Amino acid sequence: MCGIVGYIGTQTATDILMGGLERLEYRGYDSAGVATVLEGKIHCVKAKGKLYNLREKLERDVNPSQIGIGHTRWATHGKPEENNAHPHMDASRRIAVVQNGIVENYQDLREELISQGNEFLSETDTEVIPHLIAQFLPETPDHDDLLMAVKKTVDRLKGSFAIAVICADYGDELIVARNQAPLTIGFGQGEFFCASDVTALVPHTHAVLSLENGEIARLTPLGVEVYDFTLKRLRKLPRTLDWTATIVEKQGFRHFMLKEIYEQPSVVRSCLETYLQPHWHSQSDSSLSPIDLGLAAELCDNVDYIQIVACGTSWNASMVGKYLLEQVAGIPTTVQYASEFRYSPSPMMANTLTIGVTQSGETADTLAALEMEKQRRMGLESPLDARILGITNRPESTLAHMVDRIINTQAGIEIGVAATKSFTAQLMGFYFLAIYLAHRRRHLTSDKIDGLIKGLRELPTYIELILEKQEKQIEELAHEFADTKDFIFLGRGINFPIALEGSLKLKEISYIHAEGYPAGEMKHGPIALLDAKVPVVAIAMPGLVHDKVLSNAQEAKARDARLIGVTSIDDSEARSTFDDLLFVPHVDELLSPIIAVLPLQLLAYHIAARRGLDVDQPRNLAKSVTVE
Repeated sequence: MCGIVGYIGTQTATDILMGGLERLEYRGYDSAGVATVLEGKIHCVKAKGKLYNLREKLERDVNPSQIGIGHTRWATHGKPEENNAHPHMDASRRIAVVQNGIVENYQDLREELISQGNEFLSETDTEVIPHLIAQFLPETPDHDDLLMAVKKTVDRLKGSFAIAVICADYGDELIVARNQAPLTIGFGQGEFFCASDVTALVPHTHAVLSLENGEIARLTPLGVEVYDFTLKRLRKLPRTLDWTATIVEKQGFRHFMLKEIYEQPSVVRSCLETYLQPHWHSQSDSSLSPIDLGLAAELCDNVDYIQIVACGTSWNASMVGKYLLEQVAGIPTTVQYASEFRYSPSPMMANTLTIGVTQSGETADTLAALEMEKQRRMGLESPLDARILGITNRPESTLAHMVDRIINTQAGIEIGVAATKSFTAQLMGFYFLAIYLAHRRRHLTSDKIDGLIKGLRELPTYIELILEKQEKQIEELAHEFADTKDFIFLGRGINFPIALEGSLKLKEISYIHAEGYPAGEMKHGPIALLDAKVPVVAIAMPGLVHDKVLSNAQEAKARDARLIGVTSIDDSEARSTFDDLLFVPHVDELLSPIIAVLPLQLLAYHIAARRGLDVDQPRNLAKSVTVE
């Protein structure tokens, strides 16, 4: 969470910093601040709330400084007040620091520093950092002193953190350090940048270098030096991004979320082009896999059991993945919340594939769960093979560096906090994995695999049809629920996770209480919630559980609930059951989650927009959860 940006170069630093923070505001928007070095002094400006409050203050303070750091905050330690906003400074106001992450031992450090006469002005864990740096700086500045002081400081810190530091006595250098929280350096011509996400760097440079855990770097007008935490110099080369600045713009859409919903056809096409073998047909070469997983395929041989760890929307996608891996590939699969897995892991078994699913590749609980799984398997007296696969949208992320292989979901930059296109892309990753395994294990007939491949190829066109034909109707329907207090979402089988995802989207951005249930479980308690004021959304796609879902919907209707059905356009029986219908094309039941989730995303979006809420930046949420 939280967004960090830093700059040193030839341009006005505050302009660069504010532009970067605007692109990182999805990481936190409780408060924001910038600090620059000008004429041997630190100039620090902070504001509570969203970035426009900070911008208003900066417009009254002309500052030509060419070095600075900025931060947009998602509160962990300390309320979202101006005194808790970053940057934080030492007592002499000569050092300024911004941080993403959590310093777990900050309380002990704080008490130690207070006992030495230091005064604290905030409730945050970050404030211990500038005080520690000040302790390690000599009174007479020398070339390597700031770097050494930051190194000695990070040696004292426990937890996950990324920091950026400037000092009034070292106005030509910016020090950054990373431990378990993302931080990337950008290379320009005579100027250098740092940020907690490359989205802040795209308008300025395509040459970037992601710091690894335990690395520290010094940025000066002359270049970038990278060290490990022992200050051993490292040789590292930047990589080139293939993103453009327009990717991180709204391009005429009212919100990023709506833009990203509309990008889903192209995301699915990109996935198909990347992983689906062109012109594959079982009759032409039965030994050839329909799916090309690249190097990730080497993890899939002799797999007897799969365990998946994930959080939030990625957990919902993983629940669909579990269904596919069991029903398509025939492999027993479990899905656990990463935060729970860490404290109650599954019993270890041989021939297990562990999959971590995270859009950002930086989700702290998921990374920690995977690391724990790796360590406990290797720590046995007879070590078990620790095969770990990542499914992520960010191939440059921490996840990609810590797992054996990844499946890149090809979704591109997603700015809206509520995941949409990245969810669909994760589903595509699971389809490819399940079909690959089904082919390898001969678990499905060739005809069945042919049918799934054909259906996958049709999905982009079907998604476009829904967006073209249904959005206006869904927008009009959404207007009727602007004042609704509660929603129930129902699904069965492979679409039960879609009910969960639909309810999560509505909760996230509209602040309406919503719950998702297996449709058959309604009468085992939740049916007591129903009355005329509680709408029920039921996913009734053609297939094995279709009639059962309609029957469960009738039970809700008998309690006066207004019924909204997501169903196939040719479903005549559904027409007589539901009060409102959100039609989708008829597809194989196994493929229906990707089709069924679209109307639910649009419904949540339009209800939130109708309520006048900030769809892209819902309260209390951040895009990338990089702390526990």
